[in-house]
Amino acid sequence: MSNSNSTKFTNPSTFILLGIPGLEVAHVWISIPFCAMYITVILGNFTVLFIVKRELSLHEPMYYFLCMLAVTDLVLSTSTMPKMLSIFWFNSREIDFSACLTQLYFIHCFSAIESGIFVAMAVDRHVAICYPLRHSTILTNRMVVKIGLAVVLRGSTLALPYPFLVRRWPYCRTNIIPHTHCEHMAVVKLACADIHISSYYGLFVLLCGIGLDVFFIALSYTQILKAIFSLPTKDTRLKTFGTCGSHLCVILAFYIPTLFSSLTSRFGHNLPLHFHVFIGNVYLLVPPMLNPIIYGVRTKQIRDRLLQLLTHKGTKVFCWCSRSENKLHADRAGHMVLGPLP
Repeated sequence: MSNSNSTKFTNPSTFILLGIPGLEVAHVWISIPFCAMYITVILGNFTVLFIVKRELSLHEPMYYFLCMLAVTDLVLSTSTMPKMLSIFWFNSREIDFSACLTQLYFIHCFSAIESGIFVAMAVDRHVAICYPLRHSTILTNRMVVKIGLAVVLRGSTLALPYPFLVRRWPYCRTNIIPHTHCEHMAVVKLACADIHISSYYGLFVLLCGIGLDVFFIALSYTQILKAIFSLPTKDTRLKTFGTCGSHLCVILAFYIPTLFSSLTSRFGHNLPLHFHVFIGNVYLLVPPMLNPIIYGVRTKQIRDRLLQLLTHKGTKVFCWCSRSENKLHADRAGHMVLGPLP
C-alpha cells in the first residue's frame, strides 16, 4: 500500500483511514477523551434501558421512545468508535471497501432514525400537554410500535442510496480517506467523476429529511407553548414546561452539531481539515453521550429510580458486611469463652 497515491484502480479493495490529519502524533492523547465518552455512552444508555425495563411504572410512550433513542445511540456510536480507537491505538488504518460502505450506511441510517425519534418524542409531548385526557387512548402501545417501525423504515430508505452512489463511482486518484471513519463526502471526493448527484442527494436528505423533522418539532412546540401559556398559574406553567426541558436539550445537542457538520463538509472549504474531522466526530459521539445524562438528571422518574436502585444495592452490601462482621465477632467471643479445644 506504499504507492497507493499513484495506483490506478476502479474499485479499491480497501480504503486507508488517516484518523485526524496533521495530528497523528497526538492520536494516543486524543483517544483518551474519545474512549471516556464512548464508555459513558455505553454505560449511560444501557442504564436507561435497564431502568425502563425494570420499572413497570415507566412503561409509557415517552420512555418507550427514550429506549429507542438509547438503542439508536448505541448503534450510531459503535459503528465508528471501535475502528477510530484502533486507528489511534494500533495504527490499524485499513478498512475493507464493503465494510466502509456498511459503516457509511449505518451512520446515515441511524442518524435519520434518531432525528425521527425526536419528532416522535415531540408528538408525544404535544399530545400529553395539549390533550392530556386522551393521551393514553391516542398513543397506545400499538401506535407506538407503528411510529417506531415508520421511523426505522424512513431512516433505512433515506440512507439506502448512499452506498449505491459511492459504489458506482470510479476511484482512480487515491484510496486514502482523510477522516476517522467513512464519511460520505470524504469518500466521494476521492472519485474521479462528477459527484454532483451524491452531493445533491446529501443536501436533499439534509433539507427534506432533517429539515422537515426540525419543522415538525418546531410546529409541535409552538402548540405546546400556546397550551402552556394558557394555563392559569405560573407554577403550573413552569412545571408543565419542565416536562419538555429534557427533550429540548437533547434536540439542541443533536441538531446543532449535525447541521454544522453537514454544512461545513460541503461549504467550509477554508476551514482546516482536522477541524472538519473533529466536528464530524462530535455529532456522532457527543449527543449519544449527553442524551442519557440529560434524561437521567432532568427526568425525575428516571433519577428517582436510579437513586433508589443505587441506595438499595448500597444498603444490601452494607447489611451483608454488617452481618459478616457480627458473625465474626460472635465466633471470636465464643472461642474466648470456651477456651481452646483440648
